[in-house]
Amino acid sequence: MLTLRQLFLANNAQTTNFPLLLEFERAEGVNLYDINGKAYIDLISGIGVSNLGHSNPHVINAIKQQVDKYMHLMVYGEYVQTPQVKFAEKLISLLPDNLQSVYFVNSGAEAVEGALKLAKRYTGRQQIVSCHNSYHGSSHGALSVMGSEVFKQAYRPLLPGVNFIRFNNIDDLDLITTETACVIIETIQGEAGIRVPDATYMQALRKRCNETGTLLILDEIQAAFGRTGKLFAFEHFGIVPDILLLAKALGGGMPIGAFIASNEIMGSLKENPILGHITTFGGHPVCCAAGLAALEVLINEDLVNTVAEKEILLRSLLIHPAIKEVRGKGLMLAIALQNFDINKKIIDRCIAHGVIADWFLHCDNAMRIAPPLIITTDEIEKACKVIMEAIDHYC
Repeated sequence: MLTLRQLFLANNAQTTNFPLLLEFERAEGVNLYDINGKAYIDLISGIGVSNLGHSNPHVINAIKQQVDKYMHLMVYGEYVQTPQVKFAEKLISLLPDNLQSVYFVNSGAEAVEGALKLAKRYTGRQQIVSCHNSYHGSSHGALSVMGSEVFKQAYRPLLPGVNFIRFNNIDDLDLITTETACVIIETIQGEAGIRVPDATYMQALRKRCNETGTLLILDEIQAAFGRTGKLFAFEHFGIVPDILLLAKALGGGMPIGAFIASNEIMGSLKENPILGHITTFGGHPVCCAAGLAALEVLINEDLVNTVAEKEILLRSLLIHPAIKEVRGKGLMLAIALQNFDINKKIIDRCIAHGVIADWFLHCDNAMRIAPPLIITTDEIEKACKVIMEAIDHYC
């Protein structure tokens, strides 16, 4: 009889020739447990998903209660479904006044797709501006605004009319014109190796979009829900987007995404043509119930206000001659090392010693540090000890 690992390799589509092949049986808090009972500290939160850690009881209870009532009923936007309504109401209550209307989808990539369509539809323009080294997803539209030729050259032709600017470079903002439908930008770049812009840049970007009638789309798919020490990352910079993109931690571990805009902007999807964006499973009742529960935990337990102190602790422990810098904000950090070979060896050794780390698509010499927000001081110290021992071993 084939093992589960053999069946995985035989029947499940692979995205590389070298999957990690870790086999987990359960997860709780910041720990993943393999089939032998070995615990691994999750320092990447499933790539920004598990902000509350794993198996949060409030989220699990919300899922169970909703499953007992109903699951899928109808394509998004037709029926009044309590989990969708309550979740949207809660999100809107936490956002600036111009972000009034939530369109729930299935993932971050679909949120990007919907937002790009919305910007074109509302402005009547066709040109899009994105940033070099950006990451917005892997579907065709999202791939078109990705700022790395390596990952998209095999899939051309992609969307026309996409221009790229340098992130955090004010000189490039003149490339945003009255022909630009939207600028799509990560509030803090993720796969570029965690790049935090200057507030002056973000404010100049907002001003340029205002001057040209261009919609500003902020992609906070990785950065929202307390990860940077603010509920939403744009709060660090004194600006507000026209369209906000959310996913990953939005669902408390369940798959969901959203794009959020004003009623006026979002209303343009309702006519000429009607059904301007359609999704069957977007806003799935169980995912919305889980997301609402996760947001309640985040707010009620005041987890966002614990992030800054944990960042300080991490930075104090991650000091080594081989570390070029530690970049980022809050619990969205990158450890910059000499090169990919060293980085990969250190990551592999960390995993072997019970700490899950990772690298970045557009910055393979940096290690991702993005643990669940619930991580404790003791768990941070334990994880950093493993990282430093791995660095010592190879450097």
